[in-house]
Amino acid sequence: MQKQTLVISSINFFEGGPLSILTDCLVYLNNSSYPKTYRIIALVHKKGLFDQKDFENIEFVAFPKSRTSYIYRLYYEYFHFKKFAEQHNASFWLSLHDITPNIGNVPQAVYCHNPSPFNKLNVSDLYIQPVQFFFRLFYKYLYQINIKRNKYVIVQQLWIKQRFKEMFGLEGDQIMVATPQLPIISKVYLNKCKDPGNEGKSFFFPTFPRPFKNIEVICEAVKVLSYKTNEKFKVVITIDGSENTYSKRIVEKYGHLKSLDFIGLIKRDEVYEHYSTCDCLIFPSKLETWGLPISEFKQFNKQMLLADKPYARETVGHYEKVNFFNVDDPTGLANLMLAALSDHLISEKTVKIIYEQPFAANWDGVFKKLLH
Repeated sequence: MQKQTLVISSINFFEGGPLSILTDCLVYLNNSSYPKTYRIIALVHKKGLFDQKDFENIEFVAFPKSRTSYIYRLYYEYFHFKKFAEQHNASFWLSLHDITPNIGNVPQAVYCHNPSPFNKLNVSDLYIQPVQFFFRLFYKYLYQINIKRNKYVIVQQLWIKQRFKEMFGLEGDQIMVATPQLPIISKVYLNKCKDPGNEGKSFFFPTFPRPFKNIEVICEAVKVLSYKTNEKFKVVITIDGSENTYSKRIVEKYGHLKSLDFIGLIKRDEVYEHYSTCDCLIFPSKLETWGLPISEFKQFNKQMLLADKPYARETVGHYEKVNFFNVDDPTGLANLMLAALSDHLISEKTVKIIYEQPFAANWDGVFKKLLH
């Protein structure tokens, strides 16, 4: 029996959360029963992202120019991929990076995880990250092109589904909520105790420096807190000023604060190590399509201080050790940190999220809806 062809397009992924989405997707497909009936082709910007021997059932096709210019990216999406789909007799096309390509009559779906259409643009971002600023400006319109051709538009949260319905005129049954597959953290980290010492309590924010990550609200809160208490504490943030213009400005402005520890980007196992030893997670990001550290940190059953935003409330779900703060109010955050230092925090009530159909809790659920 001749196999059908399933194309997974991800030519813009190279790091962080997006690459994790792709990896999880391909690991599932490689180990599933689909390779018996489907030829699975993954479109990437370079083959070196994956070891072929770990993905014996996946064919990788590289588009190295896709990350050199947005012009190449758009050329592939709206012109070249139609020819590629015809040449490879594509049966279904899943685009994992927001844009719905022009591929003729081939059944398709798009996974939307970039929050840019909902991000309030600040003129200051133009000077920090000019290319990203202008791309965000037009991202809403890129999302919109061909979007109604999809069998499903896949998003990670209910609040995004509602916004997509309003923004693009989609029906509820056209938008599938697919919550991310969460890593199961080893008991080696979960059972590890904090080393006793004289440094006081510690707060942790794992992040890559982007303006919407709102790192400065933590730094300003530390300044406020330094006037409110003499208690020792430490706030660890995973930047060091070398990553980009934004992180450089943060470190130059706040590097003198003794309670701030800018440690630079770290590996995943080091993030887990900090989860083990810190007392509290701070997550101040103004916009996310999920908020992976929140889900990861829940497994440690420790205190969290989270941005009072829809994504954070949905990600944390029902949890007994969480407080929310205004993302533009460092004094409010400082007061919560002060209460945490003295063990006087009164946690807020949260609720379990009930998801409506179409819904998928993992990649198996996603592909059952896409291909059957």
